[in-house]
Formats: sequence, structure tokens, C-alpha cells
Amino acid sequence: MAAAHLINCPGVETEKVLISLLEKDSSEQAVLIAKRKAVDTLARLQCSSAIPAIGQCLFSRDTYLVENAAWALSQLHCSSQKLQDQMIALLDDPSQNHRILIQSLAGLNAVQALDSISRFQQDPSPGVKGAAISAAVTLSGKASNLDVLAEHLFLPNQMDRQCAVQDIIDAKADSLLPQVLKAPVSPVFRMRALRLLFPADQSEQPSRQVLDWVDLVIQDDPLQLELVHQYDQDPAIDFLVAELFNPDFSRCYLALRTLLLKPAECLFSVLQEAWKREAHNDYGAHYFFVRLFGLKPSWAPTARDWIIPLLVDAVTNPRPQFLKSCHAAVLSLAALEPCVLLELLPGLFNGSARVGWEVRYAIALASPLLKAVDKSGVADQFNQHLLADPDGFVSRRFGLSIDNAS
Repeated sequence: MAAAHLINCPGVETEKVLISLLEKDSSEQAVLIAKRKAVDTLARLQCSSAIPAIGQCLFSRDTYLVENAAWALSQLHCSSQKLQDQMIALLDDPSQNHRILIQSLAGLNAVQALDSISRFQQDPSPGVKGAAISAAVTLSGKASNLDVLAEHLFLPNQMDRQCAVQDIIDAKADSLLPQVLKAPVSPVFRMRALRLLFPADQSEQPSRQVLDWVDLVIQDDPLQLELVHQYDQDPAIDFLVAELFNPDFSRCYLALRTLLLKPAECLFSVLQEAWKREAHNDYGAHYFFVRLFGLKPSWAPTARDWIIPLLVDAVTNPRPQFLKSCHAAVLSLAALEPCVLLELLPGLFNGSARVGWEVRYAIALASPLLKAVDKSGVADQFNQHLLADPDGFVSRRFGLSIDNAS
């Protein structure tokens, strides 16, 4: 815990004490665990003077320490031929994390590792196979076997699907983005791929096509995804609501898609009970509940009276694990009660508020709905904020929203 906390104390003293820990000769489990975190912290602090000490960790018998060291050396752009050769040699050790080693070597542009890495393109593990294909593209400059990465996006195992997204990012395979946007993984993974493959700022704003893709991820309509699960019979509502807590996003989206077909009056009591019991404090289910409320407009007045305050709280919830729900709550409020969202704007745009770009983008997306109910010009006060937003996606989206409204 101390080694992890030192990320908040950057400086020479912190770097020295963490390096001295790495140089400590001990086989105690507690020390090994601390070393793993020390390596991680030094890399995040971009401490290049720690490269020799971190490099020695590649020779440890602790495979987790080796894994962290390989990742750290990649982050620190280690140019040591000796250490890169050791990472290549570790590829012959079946006990090591081959995926991390391959990714790290590709990140270091270790062209001499290409032959050693290429043999893993037939590995039975999709994570290792995908990393090897991505690394081969990076190191050879030849885009081959990208169709395999696309197939990995729809494998039964969620971890394999998530790895596939990262492999596509690492290979800079922007041609595969349409498939990524259909993958049943967290919207965080899909958006990360979109932002890294198609970066945008004020000087180089995104195209209309890219914005359409951003809209898809922000709106997160389950009908736009290609799911890898299906029901062989119509499930009960209790089961479907319980599935919104499933760690596999394909199952969550399948449940969400099916719940949208059910009458609102049959859903509300089950959703309300599940929310009070656990969904309010489960960040995964919290997101799907919030999105479901906005995607289904036919709630009874009594249900709306309960849902709207919940959405207001979701928009303003400061807890980091619930940030993913904020923009979803903005869209749901805009769909159900745009006047309430309009009232929240001053608080969202005040100087002390820390509103993520996704929230600002969702507001820009919802601006035509807000304008339609804005009788006192509240929304106009924030137009300049959105038009001059430092994020190119937000400013461009708001500009298009204005054009479409007029």
C-alpha cells in the first residue's frame, strides 16, 4: 500500500526509496508484492533512472514481478539491448505471461524479437495469439491477419474480447473500428479504441463519420451491438434484471435488449426493488439501470417521480466508480425530463465542477431537446462553453447539433 501511495508523492526521494526496495535481496512474499507495486509506481512516475533496477527484476523467479517489470520497461522506453534480449529469452519460458512480454517488446519496437514473437500467432490462447498478431504488424509494418483480431471481438470469453480491442489499438488497425463498435464489451473499451485510433482536438476536429461513431458509443443502444449470447426461451423479468449485474457485458446487453421489449408497468416494481437492494451501489448494474430508464419512455407518472431524482443523483454523483453513469444519466434525463436537465446546467458548468468530456458531449447531443423546452434562454448561456470546448469531439458535436436544429 505504501509503494502504491507514493505515486502521489513524486520526487527524487520517492524514486530513491522505491529503487532501494527493488535492490533489496529478499524472497519474502510481502517484499515481492511490494516490489511489484514499486515497479509499477516507478514506471508511472516516468523514472528512467530506475531502468537498471527494474531490469534486474526480469531475472526474478517471481513471474508477477517479471510481468510488471516488462510492462514498466516498455513504459520507460528502455533501449537496453541486454534487457530486451532477456525479455525475448523469457518467451521460451511457459510459466511467463507471454502476452505482456509480447506487448512490451512491440512497445519498445524491438524488431529483433519479430521471429520469436511470430511463432505465437498460432498460440491456442486468444490473448497471446492476438498480441502476437498485433506485435507482428507493429514490428514488420505489414498489416496481416487482422481478420483474426476482428473475430476475437466476438469470442465467448469477455476477457478475450477486451484483449482484442487492445490488440486492435496496438496494431493501429483503424479499419477495424466498425467491428469494435459492435463488440459486446464495456463502452469504456469501445470509446478508448475510438479516441486512440481517431484522436481529435480543436486544431484538427473530427469528421462527421467519426462523430457518428462517438454518438453510437455514447448512446449505447443494445440493438447496435452484435451479442455472443442468446436465450433459448423467454426469460422471466426477475432473471433479466439479475442479468444486469452479470460481469459479462454480452449478457448484460442481451438482458437490456430483452427488457426494452417488456411493458413498463411489468418492470418498474422489480427494477425499484433491485435498485434499492443493490444496484444503487453496484457500478456495473448502476450504468445499465440508468440507461434502461432513458431508453424506455413509457413509464407511468409514479414511476417517473421515482426515476427522475435517481437520474439527477447519477448526473452529479462524484464517486469515481460511477462516472461511467453520468453521461448515461444526462441522456436519460434529456429523454424523460429535459426541463430537469436544463436546471442542472449551471451547476455542471460552474468553475469548481469537474465534468468529464463524455458528459459535455451528451449535453451537446441533447441540446436540441433542451432548446425545445428552454423558455428563459438558460441553455444559451452555455453555448459558448460547448462551442469553445477544448475537446474537439464536444465542440464539433455541439456545432452540428446547432446546425441540425436550425
